[in-house]
Amino acid sequence: MVKKPWKIIPRPLLETILNNHVQRHRVPQPLILHGPRGVGKTTLILNRLLNDWNKGPHVTGYVDFGSEHSPSPWTSWSNSPPPTLSSLHSQLETCLEELVEKGIRLGSISSQQVFSTLNKWHGINTALRRIIQTHTISSSTTTTIASTKDKISNSVLWSKAIFAISSRMKTEEIDEILKLNEKGKVVTLDEKSYFREAWLSLKLAKEIIGVHQKWRANAVAELNRTGGYSRSLAHSCTDWPCLLLDLLSSSAELDYFQPKLVINNIEILRYATTDDSSVSASMYHDSFLWKLTALGINERSIPIILVTSDGYYSYRVTYDFGHPDLFISRETFGWTPQEAKMHMVSDYFSESEWKVIAEVLGSNSRHLSELYALKQSGCHEQIIQDSSGSMFEDIVDAYLAHLQVTMVNPAMESVLSHLQKFAIDVRNGKVSKDCLSFGAPWRNPPHNDNPTKRLEWAKIQLMDFVQSLVNAEFGLEYFSDYSLEIFEDPCATAMTEVGLLYTQRDPPYIRPISRGIQRCLVRWLVQERMQMSFLQSFRYLWQRIIRGRSYRHLMREAGYK
Repeated sequence: MVKKPWKIIPRPLLETILNNHVQRHRVPQPLILHGPRGVGKTTLILNRLLNDWNKGPHVTGYVDFGSEHSPSPWTSWSNSPPPTLSSLHSQLETCLEELVEKGIRLGSISSQQVFSTLNKWHGINTALRRIIQTHTISSSTTTTIASTKDKISNSVLWSKAIFAISSRMKTEEIDEILKLNEKGKVVTLDEKSYFREAWLSLKLAKEIIGVHQKWRANAVAELNRTGGYSRSLAHSCTDWPCLLLDLLSSSAELDYFQPKLVINNIEILRYATTDDSSVSASMYHDSFLWKLTALGINERSIPIILVTSDGYYSYRVTYDFGHPDLFISRETFGWTPQEAKMHMVSDYFSESEWKVIAEVLGSNSRHLSELYALKQSGCHEQIIQDSSGSMFEDIVDAYLAHLQVTMVNPAMESVLSHLQKFAIDVRNGKVSKDCLSFGAPWRNPPHNDNPTKRLEWAKIQLMDFVQSLVNAEFGLEYFSDYSLEIFEDPCATAMTEVGLLYTQRDPPYIRPISRGIQRCLVRWLVQERMQMSFLQSFRYLWQRIIRGRSYRHLMREAGYK
């Protein structure tokens, strides 16, 4: 078979849905594109659509929260220390600021727009006086105006603040940022003045938001200390990115300036680490989504696409935010086996090779591309030599071993850490008693500080859960018999968070993200059973017989690819 370079196969229906969403300059809802890992969501956008979304009047900001924190596409953020919230919202703000600067260069965003948008949502009088006072210490006249108690309109204070900020900056620096002196670009003095004032207004607005956040710093620190909840404080932490989105939405114009935003791995925003400078990551995430939906419903926003492989966005997010129509939700599972066979056989794999792949790995796009890369590499010949000339099955086995060592085993270690944390939370009273009701196999975690006991308990719980998945043929229909209690199982939530299981919406299954990962989970269970001592085996069997999990009543044919 002739070696061919891997190509990205079009998916006309999904591409049409995404293109229809972004071709409009303003839309009433953000679109969530979700599906298991490895089915080609990011590849589709980056390799086939993003270039077209940056042509002519279209300009797209792309933010990937996972690119800097995951060493490989298969490696979940949960397998490594989570990123800081400050680094994530810095990525988001930088991207949005660049989009706004492009709008300024096109003349779509003016100083007056920045002022009216800011003044619409925030009280800015006191902050403006403070900023004028800070920037004009040497000017006695302006300082007097800034500190007086007399009523002065916000627009007057705004003009004085812009003048105060401009006195500290060189026009050449602003022109360089706005690219006003590029070759072949003719900009009049009046236009330059207009663009500079708009840019200075943006800088001033960011400074005002910063002043407001400093005033709330002690309240945010106290909220973090007590573990409470405050919607107003959460919203204050997302004021700047949402103000930028409001600006972009109000300035979007068909066939002239059509900005849009794509955020990949949005789920990472929920689990980032924080300090006292911001509310918790989950509050920040929820506030950001609340404001996105409110902007779309009330005034319409620029097209926004949120890409994720977290099952939370397929099932729970619409319940948490009150209504299923707040988001346009599109779920993709990649190719069906028949579609994958049509694209793969004869071009990349033979008929006999495809039968092995479909049986062992399924039609997950990432599995197929990585297996083909392994087949093309020099490792292919080495594997066949080491196996005394055996066939393609040895390459598949080598790939499965790679998945086992580099993805599944580290992910299961992360799951064990989640379960041990659950035991600590139970001991500290942080888990609701409803989740520890009679009949729940995890209702008696160890109540001492012995880490060895906690680890042993966690491993028995995890093995019990994986065994129950095996007995249910790895397909659980969580709406069957109203059996939503599975979402209270810490093993189910932990395995979903690290990316081994996926909670899909239609049909409503909890299942491994691919047939290959399913096989690796079975291997993990067998390895752990073989490594157990006699006493550990006895405790595990006691768990299975006396209070083990049984999800067979939820069993359905998962039918994943």
